[in-house]
Amino acid sequence: MKKINLLFFVFPVFVFAQQIKTLDIEKNEEWFGGAVNEAHKMPFKNGYSINLYGDNKGNQTSPLFLSSTGRYIWSEEPFEFTLKDGKIILSKATGEIEIARGGNTLAESFKAVSHQFFPATGILPDTLLFSKPQYNTWIELVYDQNQDDILKYAHSIIANGFPPGVLMIDDNWANDYGNFKFRKEKFPDAKKMIEELHGMGFKVMVWISPFISPDSEIFRELTSKKLLLLDSNGDTTLSWANAEKPAIINWWNGYSALMDFTNPKAIDWFNEQLDRVVKNYGVDGFKFDAGDMEFYPSNAVSYKEVSPNEHSKLWGLFGLKYPLNEYRAMWKNGGQPIVERLRDKEHTWSDLKKLIPHITTAGLLGYQFTCPDMIGGGEFGSFIGRDKLDEELVVRSAQCSALMPMMQFSVAPWRILNQKNLDAVKKAVDLRLRYTPYILEMAKASAKSGEPIVRNLEYMFPNQGYADVQDQFMLGNKYMIAPLLERANQRKIFFPKGLWKDEYGNLIKGPTVKNVIVPIDTLPVFELVKK
Repeated sequence: MKKINLLFFVFPVFVFAQQIKTLDIEKNEEWFGGAVNEAHKMPFKNGYSINLYGDNKGNQTSPLFLSSTGRYIWSEEPFEFTLKDGKIILSKATGEIEIARGGNTLAESFKAVSHQFFPATGILPDTLLFSKPQYNTWIELVYDQNQDDILKYAHSIIANGFPPGVLMIDDNWANDYGNFKFRKEKFPDAKKMIEELHGMGFKVMVWISPFISPDSEIFRELTSKKLLLLDSNGDTTLSWANAEKPAIINWWNGYSALMDFTNPKAIDWFNEQLDRVVKNYGVDGFKFDAGDMEFYPSNAVSYKEVSPNEHSKLWGLFGLKYPLNEYRAMWKNGGQPIVERLRDKEHTWSDLKKLIPHITTAGLLGYQFTCPDMIGGGEFGSFIGRDKLDEELVVRSAQCSALMPMMQFSVAPWRILNQKNLDAVKKAVDLRLRYTPYILEMAKASAKSGEPIVRNLEYMFPNQGYADVQDQFMLGNKYMIAPLLERANQRKIFFPKGLWKDEYGNLIKGPTVKNVIVPIDTLPVFELVKK
């Protein structure tokens, strides 16, 4: 039976739980969704499979799959999705699954499901995240975060002609996880440092996680109050009331305890700590790292019994208190004013090519306020042992990020690039500043409608054969961006049906394909004059 819901036509098919069901794939139907970090594999090919329970693939996930012919699959709980031999197999469902038709295109499907299950709030994160570049101290300092070098980094930003924006102080600014005081030996006067950064035009964020260093003073306090995730000791029947020993979790920084955000008192305690950081130091916001499902064992004991997925969601909801926020791991928090970042990418061309499919898929899952990873890569291991970075890669990375919702620097371009390549990066930043009014316009519109700010070509030009195009994207409904993502000086650009205008005023009538020369200081941008 058809129901009309605010211009969205939704046709329910069936709902089920804890069963294996199959769905025939329609002619020319392509599927997207599930996990952002799998987006370079989309649209899904025969044999693809993903189980959404307890695994966010290091980035954002949602129990949602969307098709190019307007269908969608949604559940409030995780399930397994497999595409095989012309069918979609849905299994291991831990809740009811709805399969419905929201229209006839990918965009219509997204609008229908987002309006129904994760409507936009109308609220924006801090607009400085969109209007100016962001700067993160991670790649330059890694675990040696300190007052002198952070100020040196900030002054170098200004001295080299980059505009101030949000500056993020990364991991290891405090002595222990859970101790939210700047370490004195590294930060002799953290408040003065932040005042100086404010005076230069920066807003300041600091890195935090839900982990607590074991056997620290804070750990002992939280253990006595039972505000940590607890160890079941192998007893699957152990209740929270009878559990006593904190679970010790192995994560990338060793072994730690973990906050239990199913407990309202744990949320209150964490709120108090961050409020104190804001009050005592003048910090403006927080980079909320970790929160991955893998760190919440399904056999651990929490105040309220929830899945690892729900633990991740609760960590995400915590950040809503702070308009200046950033997350990497997320579950089912589409439509919220939460800033998402693509997971750490390596300093490689292959990882650079993932930025566009990943960020456009984030939008399809409702995470429209998304930042690509740090320019040149944020996976610090890929920088180790390199005497010289790939300068061309850094330039093309900056260009790829320039007209996405946000752009974030970490490795200092002025330190690693020759003058020609540094000028090319600065030109990309200047280009972004020219388009900033439109980016902000799209961000405000997205906060109301929930529509992605950046969109793949299939979203904007349905059923024209562009579902597999992963190196072009649309900024809103007006501009097509076609960065060069490999070591070359030209690329093939697809022009969908319509009339397009390049930066020189030349008109191009689509549909057509053109080989375009792309000098090192150029980012191809085309305005859709008439669809």
